[in-house]
Amino acid sequence: MSLFDQSTLPLADGELEWHAHWLDAERASQLLQQLIEQTPWQQPELQLYGKRHLVPRLEAWYGDAEASYRYSGYTHVPFPWTPLLSEIRQQVEAAAGQPFNGLLLNYYRDGQDSMGWHSDDEAVLGRNPVIASLSLGGTRRFDLRRKGQSRIEHSLALEHGSLLVMRGPTQHHWQHQVAKTRSACEPRLNLTFRLLRLPA
Repeated sequence: MSLFDQSTLPLADGELEWHAHWLDAERASQLLQQLIEQTPWQQPELQLYGKRHLVPRLEAWYGDAEASYRYSGYTHVPFPWTPLLSEIRQQVEAAAGQPFNGLLLNYYRDGQDSMGWHSDDEAVLGRNPVIASLSLGGTRRFDLRRKGQSRIEHSLALEHGSLLVMRGPTQHHWQHQVAKTRSACEPRLNLTFRLLRLPA
């Protein structure tokens, strides 16, 4: 089933909002270049099944001072917000109707960089987290499958300047991925904003 060119995506047991041209191409290209150049990229090493593996992409975690974020056995200590990222955060918060205190940047350098199947369902994100995902650069396919299933039920092309917002029970019932591809593709940045529910 194709979910292209819709503002509200039909997903059973989930809530997805899709803004295909949230940023105009010129502004999106400016941000892409600035963020690639200015971000202190890291490539964490994770231990899976007794073996150590480099994450198949580059990452950087930004956030409020107390917003350390642990997932996949690795703790991300936040870099402080830059003026540019603070500006983007304000715009994304307005679009999503939700405050955010953390931002994960993923840099997919080519088609061999990827993100495996997962749900953003860590306890620190709360019961029904809102995840806002801004895509810059080359188009990559975003797949969705029901938890416990192997069949891809939906796919969406994440295009330059687009914004995807996942909310409600989505993370309870669905997993998502950005798979490797042998097709030629330009470098891509993905900015995923989230709200960590931290102790007062």
